[in-house]
Amino acid sequence: MKTARLISVTMLATVALTACAGESDDVNDVPRSWIHQEYDGVGPTYTDSLDTPAAVGDEIGGHTAAGDRIEDDGHVFLRYRDDIVAITPHQSGSMIEIDDYRDGHRRWKSRIGNVWPDPDSDAFRGGGPGSGK
Repeated sequence: MKTARLISVTMLATVALTACAGESDDVNDVPRSWIHQEYDGVGPTYTDSLDTPAAVGDEIGGHTAAGDRIEDDGHVFLRYRDDIVAITPHQSGSMIEIDDYRDGHRRWKSRIGNVWPDPDSDAFRGGGPGSGK
C-alpha cells in the first residue's frame, strides 16, 4: 500500500513539474507566413488598406493567439513568443510591423510602458510570457 502511494505521489509530482516547465510552450510564434499571405507588403512591414488596427489585431490574433494584447490610442500590440506585432493606423487602413521583442519593446516603449517586461532590465528573463517560471 505504501509503495503504491509513493508511486502515485511521484507520478503526480512529475506531471506537475512537467506542466510548469512547459508553460512557455503555450505562447505561440508570430504567424509570419499567414500574415505574408493575408496582407500586402514584404516582411517585416505589411499593410491592410481597409481595416482598422483593432480589426487587424482581431484577425491576426484569431488566426494565432497572442500571449498578450495592448491597445493604446488606436494602436494594437500583440505579444508573441519572441516578437511584437505592432498594428498602427495608416492612411485609411493599418500598417502591420513585426519586430523581435527587444527591438519592438524599445521602439514602442512609450505605448506599451511597463505592461510587458523591459528586456534591458536585470529582471528580464526573455523567452516571452510565462518563461522562466
